[in-house]
Amino acid sequence: MPSDPTSRPTVHSTPTPAPAPLPAATGYLGLLRNREFTGLYAGFTLTVAASTLSGFALGTLVDEQTGSPFLTAVSMYGATFATVLGALTLMSVADGGRPRRTVVLLQLASLAGVAAQAIPGLPLAVRFALLLLLGFFQSLGTGARLGLLSEVVPVSAYAPARSLMNITSGGTAILGYAAGAVLLRYAGPRGVFVIAACLTALGAAAVAATVRERSVRLTRRPGLRQTWRTNAELFSHPRRRVLLLALWVPNGLIVGCEALFISYDPGHAGTLLAAGSAGMLLGDLTVGRLLTAAARRRHAFALRLLLAAPFLLFAVHPPAPVLAVAVFLASAGFAATLPLQEQLLEVTPEAIHGQVQGVESAGRMTWQGLGAAIAGGLAQCFGTGTAIALAAAASLAVTLLTRPSRRRPRDPSL
Repeated sequence: MPSDPTSRPTVHSTPTPAPAPLPAATGYLGLLRNREFTGLYAGFTLTVAASTLSGFALGTLVDEQTGSPFLTAVSMYGATFATVLGALTLMSVADGGRPRRTVVLLQLASLAGVAAQAIPGLPLAVRFALLLLLGFFQSLGTGARLGLLSEVVPVSAYAPARSLMNITSGGTAILGYAAGAVLLRYAGPRGVFVIAACLTALGAAAVAATVRERSVRLTRRPGLRQTWRTNAELFSHPRRRVLLLALWVPNGLIVGCEALFISYDPGHAGTLLAAGSAGMLLGDLTVGRLLTAAARRRHAFALRLLLAAPFLLFAVHPPAPVLAVAVFLASAGFAATLPLQEQLLEVTPEAIHGQVQGVESAGRMTWQGLGAAIAGGLAQCFGTGTAIALAAAASLAVTLLTRPSRRRPRDPSL
């Protein structure tokens, strides 16, 4: 792996003609007119829907069999803990020479895992093993899919593309849980698993039918050694380290704050969570669709401050409507990930765009789990309101520490 981003890697010698680039100011409709993006987007949406339904079905099944809140929670969200395993072991497959084939094969592997959950009488230990395996495949699939995304859309359209996928992910998850509750009543967990398997298969078919294979790719062999070598290269670059830290830690700590809503105020927790979801969707829509790349850079630091500052109000226990407004405003700050992700790609060689995006995604999800654990530990010692404020203060501190020096005027957005 060359350490110089400007060096030219060894590539295949017969490139396939690329589709015409999208115009610089690409909106959501313009993106959807790109056949390859539409295929990736459809595959992503179907995968999110399948993951939501299968997680809901598994959580219901585990709750019925064990009555354990801890095991139920782990069964619904435990797959995220396996994402870090993908980032540390085989994430280099995201930048292999046949990315389309990689995405489809990983999707088919996920299909096998989801379908296996539909087997009646499967022991819980086997179900949890399948859950971790699915998380591992999904992390690799995310890296490969995002690597393709950075190739099928121009640089100017990358943030709107990620914004549209973020918005769709949130909306699909909400609809998925609502649909899952209805489907469980009529089809039971096994039927929901079957439906999730069908959605996963459709996601693989959408990518296979619309996305062309990329012929100009590194000829290196992906694997454990290549993953470690590339990860070492990623973290050897000071700017990339700072960007990854800024993408992971502040967001994770704020997710930890949200994890305490039920403990803080059980009666209004649903309102607070809904306010957070609405704010996040609005932030992604505004920053990804309405702001130019230059404006996103200018406002990135303010958005990162906005993400944490309103949560300090929890220390003084204002009325619930005030907190709902504060959470709504704060959650718009999650959109700061869009300009930070753009900058991360700018300082990363194109040959490893898939792996760096996979590592970034896996690290962000891992830090969300760590943030919840940190906030929960603080709540045990200081109470929930104070813990939320302390976690928010820590998020602000990391944001301030990762802002470049004023002597570096070219990097105003961190």
